[in-house]
Amino acid sequence: DSFAPRISFFFNAHNDFFEEIGKYRAARRIWGRELSETFGARNPRSCMLRFHAQTAGVSLTAQQPLNNVARVAVQALAAVLGGAQSLHTNSLDEALALPSEEAVTVALRTQQILAHESGVANTVDPLGGSYFVEAMSDELERQAYAYFDQVNQHGGVIPAIEEGLFQREITEAAVRFQREVESKRRIIVGVNDYVSGERQQVPILRMDEAGQQRQIERLATVRRTRDNRAVSHCLTELAQAARQPDINLMPPILAAVNEYATLQEMMDVLREAWGVYEEAAIL
Repeated sequence: DSFAPRISFFFNAHNDFFEEIGKYRAARRIWGRELSETFGARNPRSCMLRFHAQTAGVSLTAQQPLNNVARVAVQALAAVLGGAQSLHTNSLDEALALPSEEAVTVALRTQQILAHESGVANTVDPLGGSYFVEAMSDELERQAYAYFDQVNQHGGVIPAIEEGLFQREITEAAVRFQREVESKRRIIVGVNDYVSGERQQVPILRMDEAGQQRQIERLATVRRTRDNRAVSHCLTELAQAARQPDINLMPPILAAVNEYATLQEMMDVLREAWGVYEEAAIL
């Protein structure tokens, strides 16, 4: 109860509308039950699963990019109906480049239309009681607990990572998805069906090449004018802390930031202390 009310989650909102709603509802149930029954929380706020949702960037297509507006709207609506507290909507051109101002505006307007015109935020859990949604929530909850058991059989999350469980699951899901797309068992509109010969033209953000040089000059000025002796001291303190077990690194990191140590300088210190993680190849 001293820290659980401050915890929040970050979920992805994908294309299967009712499955996504069921996913969020199942997650809220699981969190509330585990905090109350397993961990003995007494503060009601500890049992409230608060989450941010971002629409699925992986679902965006470079082909017929205007279709992405509809995809994002469906995904965002599912997140709202599932109880998201905050929302990020992707831009229609993100499969092509960093989003343009026009595309970002459309993504923002999608949220605003949902918030102010659709009425979906006027009630809590508006689909609660729907037979299909309740059944979907129950099934996803059952599958989640089965997956928790599988992770526990590996000794927990860290051993499961070391054994490649999650990497293997992700790889197998990606291969399965691609096979479904290539065989047309899964239709992606504008990609493997409903393909037109016309190419949709959307404005693409063009980066200012001079911006890189301006940033280099700005960084050089910071390095020249900061107290480099203090920076060196802070980086040494960070290096010493990184080599000690169970040390909170936030204080030395913040001290280094306040002296204008750069991100690369701090990361170099941590790389030297810990090395660089290399994910094992999983077949």
